[in-house]
Amino acid sequence: MTSDGHVFNPIGTIHTDFTEKAGTPIQGRFAPKARGEVHLLPEFANGLDDLDGFSHVYLIYVFDRAPGFTLKCMPFRDDVERGVFATRAPRRPNPIGITVVTLTARRGNVLAVSGVDMLNGTPLLDIKPYVPMFDEREDVRIGWLADSVDRRTADERFEE
Repeated sequence: MTSDGHVFNPIGTIHTDFTEKAGTPIQGRFAPKARGEVHLLPEFANGLDDLDGFSHVYLIYVFDRAPGFTLKCMPFRDDVERGVFATRAPRRPNPIGITVVTLTARRGNVLAVSGVDMLNGTPLLDIKPYVPMFDEREDVRIGWLADSVDRRTADERFEE
């Protein structure tokens, strides 16, 4: 429960082929062929109307298997500890994740998606359409990522 009394309940479940942290993509953008399904609870199915016209959607979900939180962590693409709020690490005070996925189909209360980076059975909190005119920004800075570990080193770290 939040300090103002809000309680967030899952509206569905994300199903993927990933059952363990090891082998799960770090970011869905780098795993466009990683497929999954989003199963909304039947009472929310009508909320999917008109979504099939969008190519991409944000999935907002719970890192339900993240053990507690830490305010400092070692990001995958770096070799320096960073503040958790400057990362997308799962061990957060409020373990909420967000991923942009490609929406490939809708069948009733089920969405077929690709570019997933979450574990099978992840609780879904919300879905929002990706809209470039709202979401893209100019003059973007990417903080420590501008000088982070190169992609090859990061890929080698992932294989460990």
